[in-house]
Amino acid sequence: MAQLFSIHPVNPQPRLVERAAAMVRSGGVIAYPTDSCYALGCQLGNKDAIERIRTIRQFDDRHHLTLVCRDLSEVAQYAQVGNQQYRLMKSATPGSFTFILRASREVPRRLQHPKRSTIGLRIPDQLVALALLEALGEPLVSATLMLRDDPIPPTDPAEIRAQLEHDIDLVIDGGPCGIEPTTVVDLTGDAPELIRRGRGDPARVGIREAA
Repeated sequence: MAQLFSIHPVNPQPRLVERAAAMVRSGGVIAYPTDSCYALGCQLGNKDAIERIRTIRQFDDRHHLTLVCRDLSEVAQYAQVGNQQYRLMKSATPGSFTFILRASREVPRRLQHPKRSTIGLRIPDQLVALALLEALGEPLVSATLMLRDDPIPPTDPAEIRAQLEHDIDLVIDGGPCGIEPTTVVDLTGDAPELIRRGRGDPARVGIREAA
C-alpha cells in the first residue's frame, strides 16, 4: 500500500524529503506536487520503475517522458543545448514549461523518442519538488498524473493514494496543485514551436499566439 507523506509546501522537512528520495533510489514510483499538476516520478536509471509509470499512464514508447531537473546546468547535461535554446529556457525557468530537446548520451535510449532521439525536460517552480531533486542529486523521470477515466488531473493526495495504492509506493502531499499541465515547447528547430498550451505563457519564450 502506498505511503503518504505530508511535506510543508514552503519549508519542506528535510527528514521526510530524504525518506522520499530514498524510496526513489530503491526503485519506488511516487506521486509528487509540481507547479502545474501532481506528477508521477521515478529514478532515471530504473527500467522497471519507468515501465510502471508507462503502464499507469498507458503510454507507448513514442510518448515523451520528462526529466525534471534542478537547474539549467542539469538540463545541459542531459540535452543538447545551444545558445539560443539556453536563452529561451532561462527566460521561462523555473516555471510550468516542458521543453523538447535532442537528448545527450546521458539519457538512456529507452527514454528517448524512438525516431527523433528527443526528450522532454523541465525545471519546476515548486519548493517540495526542488527539495526532492536536490536530495536525489539527479533528475526525476516524470509524467503528469492522470487517474483512470478522469478528464482532469487530480488535486487531492488522499484521492490519489486511494486510487493508486497498489500501483505506486508513495504520495507526497505538498499542498494544492492546479489542473493545468505544463506548456510544451519544441526547441529542436530553428524557432520554438508550441506543442501544447498549458499553464506557462508561451510569450515567455517568444511565441505569439493567434488571436
